[in-house]
Amino acid sequence: MLQWAIQMSLVTDSSVNSSSSDDFASFLDAALSDSEESSPEGEAEEEDDGDDDDIENKRVKRCKVEDLVTAEESSESTLQVSVKEKIEESTEKDACTHPGSFGNMCIRCGQRLEEETGVTFGYIHKGLRLNNDEIVRLRSTDMKNLIRHRKLCLVLDLDHTLLNSTRLVDMSIEEQYLKSQAASLQVRFQSILMSYFDYIKWIDVSEGSLFMLESMYMMTKLRPFVQKFLKEVHNFFELYIYTMGDRPYALAMAKLLDPKKEYFGDRIISRDDGTLKHQKGLDVVLGQDNAVLILDDTENAWTKHKDNLILIERYHFFKSSAQQFGFNCKSLSELRSDESETEGALVTVLKVLKLVHSRFFDEPGSDPIDRDVRQVLKAIRKEVLKGCRIVFTHVFPTNFQADNHPLWKMAEQLGATCVTEHDLSVTHVVSMDAGTEKSRWAVKEKKFLVHPSWIEATNYMWQKQPEENYPVHEVKNQ
Repeated sequence: MLQWAIQMSLVTDSSVNSSSSDDFASFLDAALSDSEESSPEGEAEEEDDGDDDDIENKRVKRCKVEDLVTAEESSESTLQVSVKEKIEESTEKDACTHPGSFGNMCIRCGQRLEEETGVTFGYIHKGLRLNNDEIVRLRSTDMKNLIRHRKLCLVLDLDHTLLNSTRLVDMSIEEQYLKSQAASLQVRFQSILMSYFDYIKWIDVSEGSLFMLESMYMMTKLRPFVQKFLKEVHNFFELYIYTMGDRPYALAMAKLLDPKKEYFGDRIISRDDGTLKHQKGLDVVLGQDNAVLILDDTENAWTKHKDNLILIERYHFFKSSAQQFGFNCKSLSELRSDESETEGALVTVLKVLKLVHSRFFDEPGSDPIDRDVRQVLKAIRKEVLKGCRIVFTHVFPTNFQADNHPLWKMAEQLGATCVTEHDLSVTHVVSMDAGTEKSRWAVKEKKFLVHPSWIEATNYMWQKQPEENYPVHEVKNQ
């Protein structure tokens, strides 16, 4: 009777309220009383009539009683465990901190939540939101895993950084050869099923770097060296894509860059996943800020995370891209040329990333988990123009506060000392006009006279550029 009652209690799906300790205690008492009433124990108290058979019967009965008591004790222990588990489950639900939600349901206890809190991580799973404490916990865990594998995080922009895209209707007459060339080559089709658009037909016209995405009415050119770059950098960093393009575009570009999903996995963030309009932020990246680097062609998108940013020279392959940023010269595609595979921007950036990684993990001192990659990046940047003393002339607008100008700040970040007056300690005069007083002084005193683009090029290349490649010409008054 007791065994049957206990089994029934364990399989019954009772509510939390009906599973209280008092209810289970009452149930246990009743079950035990019932067992005692039906127990053969009373028969053991009968007088011994001396019959051997009776003696044997009594011995057997006594054994059965002992077995039943043992069974009752064992069952009682099982029941107590069940009660404890149910109470703990109830307490856990009551004390749940709701670390995140799918829609309006807590991911831990399943309770419906009246209001949404935290940050949306839709690129991980549609409808997923995590609260701040859970984000901190996940980032801490991720940091420990990364350090254990000697890795950091690297967030990569798409457009003008890893590739360049244009709408087919925006291609100039001089770029039409790309279409005709594609038609004349052996056409290879690869079906790529994605959840946001139909199959993509891609046509390889330049060793796998130029793609015509017919369903999206566009053409995309991968930056030279990008495949080797991703393969190399993947050994040192956990990679994210973060683009201001929409999610279908982000997924399409990720497929071109990483068709086997070796590098990015599902860490593909689009403007649809961000929390700020027209801005990018690390709040949707599950990596701690002190272990994240960003590679992008513009710092305007990262106003809150400039210390994490490595700025790369924009890649303009198509004419529409160059025109977007005010360049009226012929594009690379119109010149039937391209960026260098061996000396291009990605080659330079790869060297910088490896240097940052090496100093972060291999420099003696504190434990890597306590280090800040932003400080490492800052220290490396300051070595580029260390020892240079710069004065500007005919560069800033009249009455403009010089030390607020981007070029002034850029030079200082590269380790140079900027001054407003020239003396013999000055090493470089940066000028737009060779006819100014300071420019003529630089020539007379055999100081370097360079165009402002010298600072910009140095910033992109992460090493001081040859001054003779950035001459300054005299501006004639008209």
